Parts: sequence; structure tokens; C-alpha cells
Amino acid sequence: MSRTVLAIDIGSTKICAIIAQIDNNNNISITGAGTTKAQGLRKGSITNIELAARSIKTAVEDAKRVAGTDVKSAIVSLSGAYTKGFNSNGIVNIQGKEITLKEIERVMKTSLYNANIPNESEVLHALPYNFRVDEQDFIEDPLGMNASRLEVETHIITTQKSNLNNLKKAVNAAGVEVENVVLAGYASSIATLNADEKELGAVIIDMGGNTCNIAIYSGNSLRFNDFLGVGSNHITSDLSMALHTPLNMADNVKLNYGSLLTPSNDLIELPIIGDEDTTHEVSLEVVHNVIFARVEETLMILAQFIEKSGLKDQVGAGVILTGGFSKMEGIRELASATFGSMPVRLARPMEMDGLFDSLRGAEYASAIGLVKYLGSPYTAYEIDVNGRVRHANEESSAKSSVNFKDVADIPVAPSLELEEQEAKMVSLDASKEKKSDEANGVNKFWNWATQLF
Repeated sequence: MSRTVLAIDIGSTKICAIIAQIDNNNNISITGAGTTKAQGLRKGSITNIELAARSIKTAVEDAKRVAGTDVKSAIVSLSGAYTKGFNSNGIVNIQGKEITLKEIERVMKTSLYNANIPNESEVLHALPYNFRVDEQDFIEDPLGMNASRLEVETHIITTQKSNLNNLKKAVNAAGVEVENVVLAGYASSIATLNADEKELGAVIIDMGGNTCNIAIYSGNSLRFNDFLGVGSNHITSDLSMALHTPLNMADNVKLNYGSLLTPSNDLIELPIIGDEDTTHEVSLEVVHNVIFARVEETLMILAQFIEKSGLKDQVGAGVILTGGFSKMEGIRELASATFGSMPVRLARPMEMDGLFDSLRGAEYASAIGLVKYLGSPYTAYEIDVNGRVRHANEESSAKSSVNFKDVADIPVAPSLELEEQEAKMVSLDASKEKKSDEANGVNKFWNWATQLF
């Protein structure tokens, strides 16, 4: 039986809502979409809940009207602003000598427990990038292997609870329940990276109106993420100040004449700020210089992020640029010069059934990625914002609308509360659970404690 899903990409300059049908084989068909200008947001974060809710509601209603259907819950993107990424590890003993989904879930939650996440932070994603079975490193999937010990290294992405709660309030005020939340940069990578790029290692940079989200993959796993509060709107501001012209005119100049290629000596006539009846002439060479300086500075900072990650040598597929900012003429050539020896490509969302022409642009990568995230797990294993363990072998993600206990509520010390939390998680695969799981709560805790320590 197919299901109807709603994805809402809350960007810094626009809000895009997409409705799609997902069948039992996880085939996706887009049936509706709506886009509106973002209000009540600054650099991707909510600054006015009422205005943001109004914008979200407009986009959702437009999508519903096109699709001819009603959806009450949605998956929502979260900007990289106020998020942190760091690594942690976990180790568990394997009592039955065979690794089941239960052991994989347990070692991933152990890595979360070892991370000592602050109370004011919420786990957005926990993504394992290295499983170790006994002494063997870089196991792609440990499921079914014989072992006495299982270890995992996990990349954990957290955000401030207030930031997440404000996002949920704005979406709820628009009449939609938040089913899941996904980092915008992660969603963009789902929509643009192919299998070879993930395997070889790649840098995905989503360049938007007010923000740039960067994520680095190595060995099929997300290993690093960061955020830069600079986007194409900063070019508009620079042009407005440099040319002494209103912002709307500066934006028109950017869209019509903005290029990073060889400048022109032609002159254009622009109104003056405060006295729009008076005009003055400006050389397009000045326009080129202003744009070039801002874009070059932005790319240089992003190059520093790649250096800081320590993963530059593991990025064999190079840099992938997406987002509306990446559509500027000549940005690929300037990025190639800035990033040195790494190849650069411009990416648009991958094709899917029913993809509207209006959604094929690079600026819709994050929105399309959200839909693909709902269709099937993008990584072998993951703990999402609901504390649910997603894995590639699960039958369907249709149960993802169930409310789960937050991962951030993992107790400070091992206790029976952890077992209660595990009981509230969605069952990974009932057929693979051992009969010993039916024992009483005390026996469960004793088994957990002896295997962990």
C-alpha cells in the first residue's frame, strides 16, 4: 500500500513543500509542490514564529492544492546554523557470538552515551562511519558476523534544543505535525551524490541565499559538517553599498549582470538610494569586481573548512556545489582555482518520477533530498532525531510518524531507564530477536550490564 508524504525545506530565502507518493518498493512519485518566500527566518533559523508559520502554511497549502490530497505530518529540514558535529565511539561484548540488529543498535546507543551530550543539546543524527569486529577494521556491515566484540565510531550531529523547538513550533503553527527533522546539508547530499562519489569521498556544499552548508563524505559515510552564514544575498548587499543603489535594484543587477567571467566595460544606469528619481551610470567592471571579491572570499573560507576537517586527502571525488548560489556564471572555474587540485562539479537533484521542471534547479536539492530520505535509508545505519534506529534492511519507513523518546534523554549513568527507552524504540527486526529478550526487566538489565562492561 502506497503512502503519501510531505517534505518541507525551510531555507534562508525560500520555503519549499513537496508532496509525494511512496509505494511498497520505495519508488517515489512527486504529486505536488509549493514554494514561497521565507519570512521570519535569518540565516536559516527561526526569528519570528508567526511570520515563519505563515510562510510555511502558504507553501504547504499550494502543494496540497496541486496534489489534491491532505497530509498532516511532514519531514522538515534544519539549517546547519547552531549545529555541532563531533565523533564518538562505543564498544559492546557479543554474548551470543553472532551480531544481530540488537547488538548494532546497542553499540550505536553506547557511542551516544559516551559522547556526554549537554542537556541543552538535541541529537539530530548519529551516523556510524566505522564498525570494528574484534580486531578487523572498516567493516561495511557487521550484521550476521561471528564476533566476541563489536566497536563503532560515530559522527554525531547535535543542535540547540531551543533552535529545534522553535522550528517545530513554527511548523505546528502552520497546521502540520513534525514527523522527522533532517540536517539541510545531509538532505542535499542525498539528492546529489552518486554511489561512486560517496565511496571515493566527496565534499558537498549547498550554497543558498544567506547560508552555505558543507558536508564531507568518506567511505560511504558522513564524516564532517559545518556551516557558513554567507550566501548570495550578501552579494546583493555589497552591490547596494558599492553602487549606492536600492537593494531591489542591486538584486536585479546581480541576476542580470552577475558573472565571475571576464568583465565588461559597458555602462548601466541605476537609481540612487534615497533619491530614486535621480540616476547615475555604473561600469559593469565595478559590478564584476564586487561580486568576484565576495564569492572568492566565501570559497576561501569553505576551503579552510575542508582543511580543518582533516579529511582533504580522503576526498577523491572532489567538491560538489549545489544550491541557488552555485548557479552563478563562472563559479565552477573560480572554485576549481580556489580548491586547488580537487575537481569541482555543479549538481542538480537526481531525477525521479513526477519531478516538476520547476524543481529541477540546484536550489531544490535539499527539498528533493528530504523526499528521498523518506523513501529509503540513505546509510546502512542511523539514529534519527526521534531516537529511532534506521537501517537499510527495514521493510518500510512508514512507521516513522510514531513519536519516540528523545535520544538526548539517555541517562547519565546506566540504569533501567535505558532499557525502558530501548523498549520504546521501533523494533528493528522481530524475527531476529533472541528468545531471551522475553525475560523480565531485571534479567534484561543484567544481560545489558554484563555485555557492556
